[in-house]
Formats: sequence, C-alpha cells, structure tokens
Amino acid sequence: MDGLFPLGLDKSSRTPDRAAGHKNMLQLIQLRWIAVFGQITTIIVVIFGFDIHLPLPHMLEVLACLIAFNIGSHLRWHERPFVTNRELFLALLVDVATLTAQLYLSGGATNPFAFLYLLQIIISAVLLAAWSTWTIVVITSLCFAGLSQFSIPLSLPPDHGNGVFSLYVEGMLICFILIAALLAIFITRISSIRRAGDAQLAALRQRAAEEDHIVRMGLLASGAAHELGTPLATLSVILGDWRRMPEFSSNPELLEEISEMQIQLQRCKTIVSGVLLSAGEARGESSVKTTLNTFLSDIAEEFRTTRPIVAFDFENHIEQDMPVAFDSALKQMICNVLDNALEASPRWLRLTATREEGILNLTVDDTGPGFVPGMLDQLGKPYQSTKGKTGGGLGLFFVVNVARKLGGAVTAHNREEDGIIAGATVSLTLPLSAISLEADVPAVEEGADAQENPSESTKENSQHVH
Repeated sequence: MDGLFPLGLDKSSRTPDRAAGHKNMLQLIQLRWIAVFGQITTIIVVIFGFDIHLPLPHMLEVLACLIAFNIGSHLRWHERPFVTNRELFLALLVDVATLTAQLYLSGGATNPFAFLYLLQIIISAVLLAAWSTWTIVVITSLCFAGLSQFSIPLSLPPDHGNGVFSLYVEGMLICFILIAALLAIFITRISSIRRAGDAQLAALRQRAAEEDHIVRMGLLASGAAHELGTPLATLSVILGDWRRMPEFSSNPELLEEISEMQIQLQRCKTIVSGVLLSAGEARGESSVKTTLNTFLSDIAEEFRTTRPIVAFDFENHIEQDMPVAFDSALKQMICNVLDNALEASPRWLRLTATREEGILNLTVDDTGPGFVPGMLDQLGKPYQSTKGKTGGGLGLFFVVNVARKLGGAVTAHNREEDGIIAGATVSLTLPLSAISLEADVPAVEEGADAQENPSESTKENSQHVH
C-alpha cells in the first residue's frame, strides 16, 4: 500500500530519473570514445600531414589517462543501474580537465579546437541540474582564460589571408562540423531518453492515482456498508413479521413473494458483510480457507442461484486441487466480470477455469455485442463504460486493479464468426502463489475441505450449470 501515498510516489518518481541518468552516462562514455578516436586522428594528421611539431609523449599520456578513465567508467556503470546528477557532473569535469590539458600542450586559446568547451557546456545544460551547469560554465571560462596566458605555443604558418585554405580556418571549420554533428546525435539520443523517462514517470503517477482512487472507493463503500446495516436489519424483521400475519400466511402467492424478498435481502446482507471484510472490519472473521475447486464451484453455484441467467456453463479443467485462502475482494473481482457479461448476454454465459504451471486462468465468454474498440484500448480505466450511466465503468477498473495487486493481469477481446462479432471474452490470470496456502501442492491432502465432501471432489472436471 506504500505506493498509494505521496511518499511512495516520490520514491518511485525518482527511479525513472536515475535510470535515465544511467542511460545518459552510457551516452557520455560513447561520446568519450569518439573524443579519443578524434584526438588520435587529429594528432596523426597534424604531425604527419602538416608537419607541425607537438609534444607527443605528454599528449599520449593525457590520452592514456582518458582511455583508462573511460574503461573504468564502463566497468563501473555496467554494474550499477542508477546514476545521480553529482556523478554525471564529476564525469563531465574529467572531460573538461582532459580537454584543458590537451589544449595546454597544443597552443592553448589559439588552438581552433578550444571551442570544444562549448560542447561541454551544452551537454551539461542538457544533462545536469542548473547549479551544475553554471559550475561547468564558470570552470570552462576560467580554463579558457588561463589557456590564453599559459600554454605551450603551437607553431602555425602565418597564412590567415588564405581564407578557407588557412590551417587555422580549416581547424575552426573542422571543429564546427565536429561539434554540430556530435550535438545533433547526442541531443537526439538524450531527448529520446528523456521522453522515455517522462512517459515512465507519467505511468507511475497514473498508477498511483488509480490505486488512490481504489482506496477512496473502499472507504466510501465501507461507510455505506455501515450505514446500510441498520435498515437491512429492520427490513429483515418486518418481512419475518409479515410471514406470520394472517393476511399473508393465508395467501401462497404473497408468501412466495415474501420469500423472494428475504432471499434478495439476505444477498444484500452478504454483500455488505463482504465489503466490511474487504475493509478489514468484519467482526471475528478472516480470509476463508477452502480448496481451489470448491472456491470456484461455490462462485458458480452462487451466481446461478442469485442472477436471472437462462444458461450458465461452468467448465472446470483443473485436475489437481489445492488448498487456498481467499477474501471477498477476489470473489467480488470474479463476480464483477460475470455481472458485466450478464448485462451484455442475459441468456448464456460460460466460465472456464484452467491451471497452467502455477497460473490460474479464468475465462468468461458471452454472446453479447462485444466491446467497442475504444473500450478495449482503455480497458481498466475508470469511468470507461458503454452503459451510459454516471460513474459507470468502475467494475472493470476494480477488476484490473485487484488482479494487478495479486500479480495477475486482465485481457479482453471480441470473438468473431464470419466477420461478425459473436461476443466478448475476458481472461483473468492470477498466480496461484498469491492465494495458495502451501507451495507447489500437487493435490488436496487428507483433512482438507474437499475430503469432507467426497461427492464434490469426485465430480467431473467439466461442469455445466443451467
């Protein structure tokens, strides 16, 4: 339940940002490998192509340090899934330091590649918090100012009048193209990562809002159940008195009507008790212990006797029974699916139960008009209903959230015959570990509820209830 409250939301909301930071760090590592390759290529071209003297041993030492740092970063962040702003900031400081060292060895501020500082600033503006970005701005500005005073001179021929054929102008042109290409690639990737993180964060917030909605619905239902207790008890007493009155006891038709009213009243009491049980307020009651087949059979029998269904097929293909514990929320979840199907198809429904490798599969089929495409796309969202009722659509919303809490899922689709919709199918999948009393129980042991009633355990696996 921690995810339903603001503290849980804040904790979860930080996860996408830190995961995105990890992806951004991997992008920095890739960019650093490009920088290593670019520095090696530039040194080779300058020395052997233009015959310009450079302090090669010292530049290679800086390059070796950069390679070692990048290898260490790759090994570290390959294992750790989260990266903070501080760690990204320190990584960018290393890049600024190595760039400053290389520029110091190759002309300082007169080196056309000094404008690569702009690349570091733009990357920091995209990746880092505001204080970190401004810190990078101050550091790079100080480095550039220092390089204008202290550096090893770079001997370039005085050819500034040659325009684009000047070595300095060509160096600036190469630097510009390099920065533009790297920014286009890098910013595009970072934007994609950020959009993915925002989408994940939005999904987490939506889920927290939906779960909070469930909590508020539960509180409202619990309060309503308390309020309904007294009038239901009063009605029960009145109906009991009516049965004993001569005006009613002498009329078989009226007695039959009173009996039906008492049955429906008892059903209302059961629903109220179930709501209180879900809220943890049932007096002296706890989760019911039974077996899986008994639980499903009881639901099918109760649905047949309390709903105006013409034909209801219950097909149980579970061969190995097992002891389980369930509360009213799980039972209400299954009944909600059946009730929704009943409204669409009052003449025939089918509930199919199967068990596959620790997963309970429940499938409800009907012969109604099916789901509209918009409903299938928004399955489980609140207030998505085709019934035209205010506040409708909460049934499947409740079903999806209960199934998700238990580690299961809900799917739905329309069945078609000859290109015409022949009904809808809703499938519930639940891990048996969520309701099982024993792990990996192959069959019901002696003394379980099913053994107390041998006729129940020896029924055919496929039951048809009409």
